[in-house]
Amino acid sequence: MHIDIHQHVWPDLFVEELRRRSRPPRLDGWTLLTCGEPPFGVNPADHDVARRAAQAASDGLGRVVVGLSSPLGIEYLVPEEAKSLIDAYHDGVVELGDPFAGWAAACLTEIDAAGLAKALDRGLVGLQLPATAVADESGYRWCGPLLDVLAERDLPLFIHPGPAVAAEAGGPAWWPALVPYVQQLHAAWFAFRAYGRPAYPRLRICFTALAGLAPLHGERLAARAGADPLARGAVDQCMFVETSSYGNRAVDSVLRVLGVDVLVFGSDRPYAQPQSGFGLGDAARHAIRVTNPARLFQATGRPRDLDLTVQQQRSDSNEFLRAPRPLSRQA
Repeated sequence: MHIDIHQHVWPDLFVEELRRRSRPPRLDGWTLLTCGEPPFGVNPADHDVARRAAQAASDGLGRVVVGLSSPLGIEYLVPEEAKSLIDAYHDGVVELGDPFAGWAAACLTEIDAAGLAKALDRGLVGLQLPATAVADESGYRWCGPLLDVLAERDLPLFIHPGPAVAAEAGGPAWWPALVPYVQQLHAAWFAFRAYGRPAYPRLRICFTALAGLAPLHGERLAARAGADPLARGAVDQCMFVETSSYGNRAVDSVLRVLGVDVLVFGSDRPYAQPQSGFGLGDAARHAIRVTNPARLFQATGRPRDLDLTVQQQRSDSNEFLRAPRPLSRQA
């Protein structure tokens, strides 16, 4: 089954909740208003479920995993506001039907591990967090109860760009996607290696947009981190990157550093158009679109049919991951 692990579809319930709001993030008709980015004209067709399902079929996809649009900043709203929007998103996503599945979301101003567990009980495939939430050690301390739920259930974590710092008036519309988003992912990639992996030695994690090309900085890490196994080029087989917004050159460069086994296909529809095979041949295409996504979600490495329900299977980590160092949970 071919899988796209990164798309966005706004269910009707979620759209209605955004329109009820009087302050950002909110929808005024189909104009999206946020705190950090210029007003954005949403195309209603992009969130037409029947149309998107047909598009997935045309793309040859058997499963499309959708996530909350984390740059909206919903996770950082006060708990009452965040909960109403996240609940509407969860309720809508679980009702989308085939070929769709969904990443869970969570409020970050008040951690509710029990609420996440209930959302995952509904069949959501794992948790999506904004990169800004886990960009340092304190982020891992604060989000620890959420990550504990994932670890207990052997479900993956998906790292997506979060809200962008307000751009200068009149700045280019592409600025958030090219500067703050990439910087956030870069920080989150190295924060996981420094703080996340020692605390969660078996957690499977995936970074959108090739982790902002952070893996290409391995030589600089080697120059500064000495004898650390990660600095010597050891590849964490449970630390995935997805391909959205990038093409042949970037994917080929990251593949040369990480190998093909941790690359998975993501398109970021409707905000980006998917690439096809990245010029890597049929075997790599199959790995990126079938084998590797199945391993991300199921930890089996077998490209069997994927229903994306809660799995209890465990996978062995690399040798350098087998001695976890405890991480304090004090906030």
